[in-house]
Amino acid sequence: MDPVVVARAVVEERHPAARAAFLGGSVLTEHRTPLSDLDIVVLLHGTPAPYRESLQAGDWPVELFVHTDESWHTFVDREVRKRRSPLLWMCANSTLLFDMDGIGERLATEARKLALAGPPPTTPEEIEDFRYAITDLLDDLAGSTDPGEQLFISSELARRTGELALALGDAWRGGGKWLARRLEDTAPGLNTRLHHAVRGALNGQPEALVYVVDEVLSRAGGRLWAGYRRSGAS
Repeated sequence: MDPVVVARAVVEERHPAARAAFLGGSVLTEHRTPLSDLDIVVLLHGTPAPYRESLQAGDWPVELFVHTDESWHTFVDREVRKRRSPLLWMCANSTLLFDMDGIGERLATEARKLALAGPPPTTPEEIEDFRYAITDLLDDLAGSTDPGEQLFISSELARRTGELALALGDAWRGGGKWLARRLEDTAPGLNTRLHHAVRGALNGQPEALVYVVDEVLSRAGGRLWAGYRRSGAS
């Protein structure tokens, strides 16, 4: 069935007094797969919001993100500070299922403006944290002879390097598939290079992975170990 029709029916059944609802995520894009779920944001006047729930609607897996106006802003503000806001993007790039009092269009407009403005800048301390963590992983990779260790070290190197590239590009962060998609926009080709380099590392040839990682690190100031220090509780 049409995902928009199914999503609207889910909201009408579970929250008939909802103020507005959005259908976001990959299901209405070129990235849709047979396993794509329906990401639905619902706006209520009050309780039981806020909550999140996973459910099944026929053949469709559904993720409900139920909020009030106040809780939506609280969650988005917190997520934006972390430079990764799934809730923001679900409303910025979405289909408005219905809008009873104008709140849906208002939040959609606000979400699009925030998404377009980009995330807060990465601090110098955060860049140093990336450099230190990646340097540590490179040392681990160089010293490891265990295939199981190499698997997770290489995967973690790819993830951290991708996140550093996004930070250097003042781009929104992403996890899983969204990390790959954000990289394609911010550092075209890097995802593919990391993919091939990780495969090489798992076949006993880590040189390409080390080269790609060092290339990204060089844009941030290179490897960092001696002199790195952080104060605070351990």
